[in-house]
Amino acid sequence: MATALSLSPLFRQSVGFDRFNDLFENLSEHENRSVFPPYDIVKTSDHNYQIIMAVAGYNEADMTINVEKDTLKILGTSGTSEADDVEYIHKGIAKRHFERTFRLADHMQVEAAKMDNGLLTISLYREVPEEQKLRKIEINKSLN
Repeated sequence: MATALSLSPLFRQSVGFDRFNDLFENLSEHENRSVFPPYDIVKTSDHNYQIIMAVAGYNEADMTINVEKDTLKILGTSGTSEADDVEYIHKGIAKRHFERTFRLADHMQVEAAKMDNGLLTISLYREVPEEQKLRKIEINKSLN
């Protein structure tokens, strides 16, 4: 029985790229990365994107979001200390340090971040300068 090849890992670490070639460089890196915390990347319009990350058990003070050049880095620390007298029967809620890095496309700007009900939502906007937008060149028009 043949297994289907999933290309979804190609799209997970880059935001705002509409060109397929730019995603291949992250393929080999992706295989070695942790899957925690889980996240979605959503394109809400032609120029708006969101990264939605499930961070149950963390609060705003536990999170750090940095942007440097074309890299968005999200850090989470397990700042909440646990009581010594608590005996867990099952401990399934992760409270560990994590780091998620996303490569942003050209002209991608981080607009805002909010936390609500255990979800961290980072809003991004892509504004291409007018001089770099697609222009239609008319054929057989006078050059004068």
